[in-house]
Amino acid sequence: MAIRKDGHRNLSRRERQIMDILYQRGRATGAEIHEALPDAPTYSAVRAKLRVLEEKGHVRHEEESLRYVYLPVVARESARKSALRHMVSTFFAGSVEDTVAALLDLSSARSDLTRIAQMIEEARKEGEQS
Repeated sequence: MAIRKDGHRNLSRRERQIMDILYQRGRATGAEIHEALPDAPTYSAVRAKLRVLEEKGHVRHEEESLRYVYLPVVARESARKSALRHMVSTFFAGSVEDTVAALLDLSSARSDLTRIAQMIEEARKEGEQS
């Protein structure tokens, strides 16, 4: 089953929490996910959510030593880009400039600002070459 273009927007809060755990770990059993969840529901409820995520096409499982190990279907980088697009659209009216300004407010460390300036300069040079 293919994942809809809206990515994580069709997930409940608990499903997003499960996906976050899978993206952080790369793979996990139902028990490991249950243990990592804040205010975890019952183990059975976690397994039910994993089945729903599998039906929605967000996770798949492999059988290892008589237990299921769950893995995200979409690569972390693709999910990150989708989440970032959603955040920019939702909280910054689609403005990348406003998003960057908000991020700069969060981090005034000189090393961060130097690295960001370098990344901007590299992007400018790549833009001139294309």
